[in-house]
Amino acid sequence: MEQTNNILLEAVNLTKKYEDGVTALDAVSFTVRAGEIYSMLGGNGAGKTTTINLFLNLIEPSAGEARINGIVTHKEPLKAKKHVAFVSENVMLYNNFTALQNLDYFARLGGRTGLTKEDYYEALVKVGLQDEAHSRKLKTFSKGMRQKCGIAIAIVKNAGAIILDEPTSGLDPQAGYEFSKLLEGLKEEGKAILMSTHDIFRAKEIATTIGIMNKGKLLMQRPGSELIGENLEALYLQYMAGYQQAG
Repeated sequence: MEQTNNILLEAVNLTKKYEDGVTALDAVSFTVRAGEIYSMLGGNGAGKTTTINLFLNLIEPSAGEARINGIVTHKEPLKAKKHVAFVSENVMLYNNFTALQNLDYFARLGGRTGLTKEDYYEALVKVGLQDEAHSRKLKTFSKGMRQKCGIAIAIVKNAGAIILDEPTSGLDPQAGYEFSKLLEGLKEEGKAILMSTHDIFRAKEIATTIGIMNKGKLLMQRPGSELIGENLEALYLQYMAGYQQAG
Protein backbone atom coordinates (compact mmCIF):
# COMPACT_ATOMS: atom_id res chain seq x y z
CA MET A 1 0.00 0.00 0.00
CA GLU A 2 1.40 3.41 -0.91
CA GLN A 3 1.25 6.51 1.23
CA THR A 4 -1.81 8.64 0.42
CA ASN A 5 -2.61 12.25 1.32
CA ASN A 6 0.63 12.50 3.34
CA ILE A 7 -0.76 10.10 5.97
CA LEU A 8 2.34 8.81 7.73
CA LEU A 9 0.69 7.14 10.73
CA GLU A 10 -2.67 5.40 10.61
CA ALA A 11 -4.63 3.16 12.95
CA VAL A 12 -7.47 1.27 11.26
CA ASN A 13 -9.89 -0.44 13.68
CA LEU A 14 -6.81 -1.30 15.74
CA THR A 15 -7.69 -3.91 18.36
CA LYS A 16 -5.74 -5.87 20.95
CA LYS A 17 -7.37 -8.60 23.03
CA TYR A 18 -5.53 -10.93 25.38
CA GLU A 19 -6.26 -14.55 26.20
CA ASP A 20 -7.49 -13.63 29.69
CA GLY A 21 -10.36 -11.73 28.08
CA VAL A 22 -8.93 -8.24 28.61
CA THR A 23 -9.45 -5.86 25.68
CA ALA A 24 -6.52 -3.45 25.81
CA LEU A 25 -7.53 -1.65 22.61
CA ASP A 26 -10.96 -1.65 20.99
CA ALA A 27 -11.29 -0.75 17.29
CA VAL A 28 -9.30 2.49 17.45
CA SER A 29 -8.94 4.52 14.25
CA PHE A 30 -7.06 7.77 13.57
CA THR A 31 -4.58 9.32 11.14
CA VAL A 32 -1.54 11.56 11.53
CA ARG A 33 -0.46 13.44 8.42
CA ALA A 34 2.82 15.16 7.65
CA GLY A 35 3.01 18.40 9.64
CA GLU A 36 0.59 17.23 12.35
CA ILE A 37 0.88 16.39 16.04
CA TYR A 38 -1.67 13.92 17.40
CA SER A 39 -1.86 13.87 21.20
CA MET A 40 -3.39 10.82 22.89
CA LEU A 41 -4.68 11.79 26.32
CA GLY A 42 -5.59 9.22 28.93
CA GLY A 43 -4.67 7.75 32.28
CA ASN A 44 -2.96 4.47 33.07
CA GLY A 45 -4.64 1.59 31.26
CA ALA A 46 -6.24 3.86 28.66
CA GLY A 47 -4.59 2.05 25.75
CA LYS A 48 -1.99 4.66 24.80
CA THR A 49 1.06 2.45 25.30
CA THR A 50 -0.69 -0.51 23.64
CA THR A 51 -1.30 1.70 20.58
CA ILE A 52 2.38 2.66 20.46
CA ASN A 53 3.51 -0.94 20.90
CA LEU A 54 1.33 -1.99 17.97
CA PHE A 55 2.85 0.71 15.74
CA LEU A 56 6.33 -0.45 16.75
CA ASN A 57 5.36 -4.13 16.24
CA LEU A 58 6.32 -4.99 19.82
CA ILE A 59 2.97 -6.82 19.92
CA GLU A 60 0.61 -7.92 17.14
CA PRO A 61 -2.99 -6.76 16.77
CA SER A 62 -5.94 -9.07 17.32
CA ALA A 63 -7.75 -7.19 14.54
CA GLY A 64 -7.23 -4.09 12.44
CA GLU A 65 -3.94 -2.56 11.35
CA ALA A 66 -1.32 -0.03 12.33
CA ARG A 67 0.30 1.55 9.28
CA ILE A 68 3.46 3.63 8.96
CA ASN A 69 3.79 5.42 5.63
CA GLY A 70 1.15 3.02 4.32
CA ILE A 71 3.06 -0.08 5.44
CA VAL A 72 1.21 -2.51 7.72
CA THR A 73 3.50 -2.85 10.72
CA HIS A 74 2.80 -6.47 11.66
CA LYS A 75 3.16 -7.65 8.05
CA GLU A 76 6.33 -5.76 7.07
CA PRO A 77 7.85 -4.60 10.39
CA LEU A 78 11.40 -3.92 9.21
CA LYS A 79 10.21 -1.93 6.22
CA ALA A 80 7.80 0.07 8.40
CA LYS A 81 10.42 0.89 11.04
CA LYS A 82 12.59 2.64 8.47
CA HIS A 83 10.02 5.44 8.41
CA VAL A 84 9.59 5.99 12.17
CA ALA A 85 11.64 7.11 15.16
CA PHE A 86 10.61 6.40 18.75
CA VAL A 87 11.41 8.39 21.90
CA SER A 88 10.26 6.82 25.17
CA GLU A 89 9.52 8.46 28.51
CA ASN A 90 12.87 7.23 29.84
CA VAL A 91 15.11 7.50 26.80
CA MET A 92 17.25 4.37 26.57
CA LEU A 93 20.70 5.70 25.77
CA TYR A 94 24.21 4.63 26.76
CA ASN A 95 25.20 6.45 29.96
CA ASN A 96 28.94 6.01 29.42
CA PHE A 97 28.76 7.38 25.87
CA THR A 98 28.81 11.09 25.13
CA ALA A 99 25.92 12.72 23.29
CA LEU A 100 27.91 12.61 20.04
CA GLN A 101 28.82 8.95 20.57
CA ASN A 102 25.18 8.04 21.20
CA LEU A 103 24.11 9.75 17.99
CA ASP A 104 26.84 7.99 16.03
CA TYR A 105 25.98 4.59 17.50
CA PHE A 106 22.23 4.81 16.92
CA ALA A 107 22.63 6.35 13.45
CA ARG A 108 24.84 3.42 12.39
CA LEU A 109 22.45 0.96 14.03
CA GLY A 110 19.69 2.46 11.87
CA GLY A 111 21.77 2.06 8.73
CA ARG A 112 22.91 5.68 8.32
CA THR A 113 26.65 5.17 7.94
CA GLY A 114 27.53 8.24 5.88
CA LEU A 115 26.97 10.89 8.55
CA THR A 116 29.78 13.06 9.88
CA LYS A 117 30.52 14.59 13.27
CA GLU A 118 29.24 17.86 11.84
CA ASP A 119 25.87 16.24 11.05
CA TYR A 120 25.60 15.09 14.66
CA TYR A 121 26.65 18.51 15.92
CA GLU A 122 23.96 20.20 13.82
CA ALA A 123 21.28 17.84 15.16
CA LEU A 124 22.29 18.50 18.78
CA VAL A 125 22.31 22.26 18.19
CA LYS A 126 18.92 22.01 16.53
CA VAL A 127 17.37 20.40 19.60
CA GLY A 128 18.88 23.06 21.85
CA LEU A 129 21.60 21.04 23.54
CA GLN A 130 24.41 23.41 24.54
CA ASP A 131 27.83 22.95 22.95
CA GLU A 132 29.53 22.06 26.22
CA ALA A 133 27.18 19.07 26.64
CA HIS A 134 27.98 17.44 23.31
CA SER A 135 31.10 15.71 24.61
CA ARG A 136 29.74 14.95 28.08
CA LYS A 137 28.66 11.46 29.11
CA LEU A 138 24.92 10.90 29.28
CA LYS A 139 25.09 9.90 32.96
CA THR A 140 25.62 13.61 33.75
CA PHE A 141 22.49 14.70 31.82
CA SER A 142 19.17 15.84 33.26
CA LYS A 143 16.00 14.19 31.99
CA GLY A 144 15.28 17.15 29.72
CA MET A 145 18.75 16.90 28.19
CA ARG A 146 18.29 13.16 27.62
CA GLN A 147 14.98 13.85 25.87
CA LYS A 148 16.71 16.35 23.59
CA CYS A 149 19.37 13.77 22.78
CA GLY A 150 16.62 11.26 21.97
CA ILE A 151 15.00 13.73 19.57
CA ALA A 152 18.40 14.41 17.99
CA ILE A 153 18.71 10.68 17.28
CA ALA A 154 15.26 10.79 15.67
CA ILE A 155 16.41 13.72 13.54
CA VAL A 156 19.55 11.99 12.26
CA LYS A 157 17.48 8.92 11.42
CA ASN A 158 15.51 11.29 9.16
CA ALA A 159 12.25 9.41 9.64
CA GLY A 160 9.03 11.02 8.47
CA ALA A 161 7.14 9.94 11.58
CA ILE A 162 8.06 10.31 15.26
CA ILE A 163 6.32 8.49 18.11
CA LEU A 164 6.67 9.83 21.65
CA ASP A 165 5.62 8.09 24.86
CA GLU A 166 5.01 10.55 27.73
CA PRO A 167 7.83 12.86 26.55
CA THR A 168 7.19 15.67 29.07
CA SER A 169 6.76 13.45 32.13
CA GLY A 170 9.09 14.59 34.90
CA LEU A 171 10.31 17.68 33.06
CA ASP A 172 10.43 21.00 34.88
CA PRO A 173 8.40 23.89 33.38
CA GLN A 174 11.36 25.35 31.46
CA ALA A 175 12.36 21.98 29.99
CA GLY A 176 8.71 21.27 29.14
CA TYR A 177 8.43 24.60 27.33
CA GLU A 178 11.65 23.98 25.38
CA PHE A 179 10.47 20.50 24.41
CA SER A 180 7.14 21.86 23.16
CA LYS A 181 8.94 24.42 21.00
CA LEU A 182 11.14 21.66 19.62
CA LEU A 183 8.10 19.59 18.63
CA GLU A 184 6.48 22.61 16.99
CA GLY A 185 9.63 23.06 14.91
CA LEU A 186 9.54 19.42 13.80
CA LYS A 187 5.87 19.79 12.91
CA GLU A 188 6.70 22.80 10.74
CA GLU A 189 9.30 20.68 8.94
CA GLY A 190 6.58 18.20 7.99
CA LYS A 191 7.12 15.47 10.57
CA ALA A 192 4.09 13.44 11.62
CA ILE A 193 4.16 13.18 15.42
CA LEU A 194 2.12 10.81 17.59
CA MET A 195 2.43 11.61 21.29
CA SER A 196 0.94 9.82 24.27
CA THR A 197 0.68 12.05 27.32
CA HIS A 198 -0.94 12.81 30.65
CA ASP A 199 -0.02 16.47 30.15
CA ILE A 200 -3.29 18.20 29.21
CA PHE A 201 -1.67 21.65 29.14
CA ARG A 202 1.05 20.66 26.66
CA ALA A 203 -1.39 18.67 24.55
CA LYS A 204 -3.67 21.67 24.11
CA GLU A 205 -0.71 23.95 23.47
CA ILE A 206 0.86 22.07 20.58
CA ALA A 207 -1.49 19.39 19.23
CA THR A 208 -3.09 19.52 15.81
CA THR A 209 -5.54 16.85 16.96
CA ILE A 210 -6.38 15.63 20.46
CA GLY A 211 -7.75 12.18 21.21
CA ILE A 212 -9.11 11.16 24.61
CA MET A 213 -8.77 7.47 25.47
CA ASN A 214 -10.03 5.32 28.32
CA LYS A 215 -10.05 1.54 28.83
CA GLY A 216 -8.99 0.86 25.26
CA LYS A 217 -11.56 3.08 23.58
CA LEU A 218 -11.01 6.33 21.71
CA LEU A 219 -13.79 8.41 23.24
CA MET A 220 -13.13 11.67 21.43
CA GLN A 221 -10.88 13.15 18.79
CA ARG A 222 -11.10 16.79 17.79
CA PRO A 223 -8.87 19.33 16.06
CA GLY A 224 -6.84 21.40 18.51
CA SER A 225 -8.17 24.55 16.81
CA GLU A 226 -11.68 23.68 18.03
CA LEU A 227 -10.50 23.47 21.63
CA ILE A 228 -8.77 26.84 21.93
CA GLY A 229 -11.58 28.42 23.93
CA GLU A 230 -12.50 25.30 25.90
CA ASN A 231 -11.38 24.00 29.26
CA LEU A 232 -9.72 20.80 28.08
CA GLU A 233 -9.28 19.47 31.60
CA ALA A 234 -13.00 19.81 32.30
CA LEU A 235 -13.82 18.21 28.94
CA TYR A 236 -11.44 15.33 29.70
CA LEU A 237 -13.05 14.73 33.12
CA GLN A 238 -16.51 14.92 31.52
CA TYR A 239 -15.63 12.17 29.05
CA MET A 240 -14.08 10.06 31.79
CA ALA A 241 -17.15 10.41 34.03
CA GLY A 242 -19.57 9.75 31.16
CA TYR A 243 -17.73 6.61 30.15
CA GLN A 244 -17.62 5.30 33.71
CA GLN A 245 -21.39 5.78 34.05
CA ALA A 246 -22.04 4.13 30.70
CA GLY A 247 -19.85 1.22 31.75
